[in-house]
Amino acid sequence: MVTRYISHPLIRKDMIEQRLYQLALTSSALKGSCLIVLPTGLGKTIVALMVIAARLHDLGGKVLILSPTKPLVEQHSNFFRQALPNCTVATFTGSIAANKRSEMWKDSHVIVSTPQTIENDLRARRIDLHDVVHITFDEAHRAVGRYAYVYIAERYFEDADAKSRLVLGITASPGSNPETIAEVCENLHIESVEVKSEADSDVIPYLHDRDIEWVRVDIPSGIMELKQRVEKVLVDRCGKLRKLGFNVFEKTSKRELLDLQSKLQAQVIEKSNRDAFSAISLLAEIFKIKHAIELGETQGVEALERYFDRLNAEARSRSGSKASKRLVMDPEMRAAMKALSSPIKEHPKLDAVRRIVADQLRDNPDSRVIIFTNFRDSALMVTKALEDVDGVSAVRFVGQASKYRDKGLTQKQQTEIIDKFKSGEYNTLVATSVAEEGLDIPSTDLVLFYEPVPSEIRTIQRKGRTGRKRAGRIVVLIAKGSSDEAAYWISTRKESKMMAAMSDMHGSIPIQKPRIEQKQLAAFAGEDLVAYVDHREVRSGVAAILEEMGVSVVMRTLEIGDYVVSDRVGIERKTTSDFLSSLIGGRRELFGQISDLARTYQRPVLILEGGDIYNIRQIHPNAVRGALASIAIDFGVSIIMSKDAEDTAAMIAAIARREQQDHGREIMLHGKRSALMLPEQQEYVVSAISNIGPVVAKNLLRHFGTVAAVMSATREELMEVELVGPKTADRIREVVGEEYKG
Repeated sequence: MVTRYISHPLIRKDMIEQRLYQLALTSSALKGSCLIVLPTGLGKTIVALMVIAARLHDLGGKVLILSPTKPLVEQHSNFFRQALPNCTVATFTGSIAANKRSEMWKDSHVIVSTPQTIENDLRARRIDLHDVVHITFDEAHRAVGRYAYVYIAERYFEDADAKSRLVLGITASPGSNPETIAEVCENLHIESVEVKSEADSDVIPYLHDRDIEWVRVDIPSGIMELKQRVEKVLVDRCGKLRKLGFNVFEKTSKRELLDLQSKLQAQVIEKSNRDAFSAISLLAEIFKIKHAIELGETQGVEALERYFDRLNAEARSRSGSKASKRLVMDPEMRAAMKALSSPIKEHPKLDAVRRIVADQLRDNPDSRVIIFTNFRDSALMVTKALEDVDGVSAVRFVGQASKYRDKGLTQKQQTEIIDKFKSGEYNTLVATSVAEEGLDIPSTDLVLFYEPVPSEIRTIQRKGRTGRKRAGRIVVLIAKGSSDEAAYWISTRKESKMMAAMSDMHGSIPIQKPRIEQKQLAAFAGEDLVAYVDHREVRSGVAAILEEMGVSVVMRTLEIGDYVVSDRVGIERKTTSDFLSSLIGGRRELFGQISDLARTYQRPVLILEGGDIYNIRQIHPNAVRGALASIAIDFGVSIIMSKDAEDTAAMIAAIARREQQDHGREIMLHGKRSALMLPEQQEYVVSAISNIGPVVAKNLLRHFGTVAAVMSATREELMEVELVGPKTADRIREVVGEEYKG
């Protein structure tokens, strides 16, 4: 059979195989903004390429390809450079300097970027979308809530010429919730949905067989005994919650518990409900207990042991939660932890992994295997279990974030591992979710689920790692009677529901809901308002809400403050949890920021956003009041409380309107963060002791002359200083004189 290739002036000759279903999808995507749902491995990127080539050839301008991760961006960039040899392809990520990105934007035809980078550049006015003739949103199911895709699409349809606007969303798994799918379509301004499944006649010729099998194992008796001990703690905590009036039982689902947690947090914020606060702390214990049970049942003893190790470390730390401290002191939990020191039979899943992988590689020595597991600890455990298996060369593959005693992989390390996996130096990849979505990992012969996942999106992505270029095999391990069983049925049901939902939406035009709320917000804010916003504030969501209200947001790297709305008003925003954490962990940074703000702006403002500031963590209300009093009186900074990001944005807009419209003041950025002078450093050292604010620190230093003299003073000598009472004197002597037991 003769292979036919795509023929187009911009696409490299004899590179892209011609497939009729891809041509049909491309035709639909060129008629109007479209969401394409296509199984993994069937060429979503090829469809995007053909749409991009057509738009550039017919209209000129530039196109934008957005993908959620740096590795995906690099992967797409390499592909488009090969496929479009006469086009300038630029790669945008946060690691490239902003001024360089601005120049690259001007000279490029194709820009491949992470969405956060484009969002930042748009908000900072470094780029605009006026001459963009097409945007491809890869993994389009992410376009919900305040994800950067939503903002970029909104700006595109506001800024670009109506005749040249065209959006393509591509995904293998948009989810099972019809409302979420409709939200994605609305957010991306999608006009039609095109769905191809593995059952379609024009797709079948390009598919390879994928055998799926489920292997069920029994949980060892030793692990069941551990589970029974931990379950006693769970029963106790659920009982305490019921006494507080909350209907929680041992079998209450995680989703129900999360819903209850959200309601309780709202009660704490709105009503300062002490029962709700106690219930939140108990819920935190229940989440930890359930996680321990799940690890034991579905992962094994080593994973549970590492979790208990982290729990103990959290309980010992100064910032550790009450929940962790209570749990590690519970007699049944301590008994469970102690039981781990005696030999307990390993989880039979590990033996199943050894057998299945060994059989695969013995029968097909050139095979590639991916083992997926939900937890890093399990990935380490499985990798170690495969070390002595003949013919197996396994490597752990995890994300970039570092956790307690577990350093993540850098992007460079990830790339090196994938290259070695391709070449055969490693034949088995033991991966967490980082390997599920889009990375350039070659097709594998065996995909092994160490446990099922209760997500249709993740299940589909895992399955898509095999059967791309040749027949593949999928094996799912399930611990009988555990949460594995529920996860398996949930993902199966959701996958069926997703296909039914997509079938119903095929070809339809989603109804766009009017954005009444934004119009009302804009009317409140007023016209022609401007706010300079520090780029690090993007994640808070406040900047996005300000723009929805009609405020023109200009992103900058602000030396002082988070928001500037006039020549005299600078605003520092802190969540209540951040504020309280700074009181626990040392106040140098907090009061340094406040000092800089007060020194630089005539009308400095601190906005504290979030819940009841007196009911979070183990801080005495008087310590909080003392800090607030110092900020307001010593530094002259106005303190404004806000409920959430929307309330913060509304307050900033109100201040901007008063300054810019009522008083006609202009915005002026000025001031640089100051380095602490020697007297300030001395004040900081003394004020680092709890109960000592900046005023008392100054009094002590003025009285004794040096930090050393303060620290060596007796209790009676300390009490001679103004504002230093018995408690403060005792605290100083305790800190200075007690033996270190860290």
